[in-house]
Amino acid sequence: MIVDALNLDIKAIEIEPDAPLYGDGLGLDSIDVLEISLVISKRYGLQLRADDQDNQSFFSSLSSLTTYIASQRTL
Repeated sequence: MIVDALNLDIKAIEIEPDAPLYGDGLGLDSIDVLEISLVISKRYGLQLRADDQDNQSFFSSLSSLTTYIASQRTL
């Protein structure tokens, strides 16, 4: 989903689950995270708020993002 949303030039399998999404890991910036948030919101019906103090934790890695989405889903 991240690869498609951001048109990345890598395969999804190449993303290390525990590597940072920001900086040295996948190299995402705040605009990329906003785009991912929009896709997550549309796909899973989750409301991700820009002012949530836990966003940095949720988006720290693919693994943490996946755990957060799974914990919030009701279906």
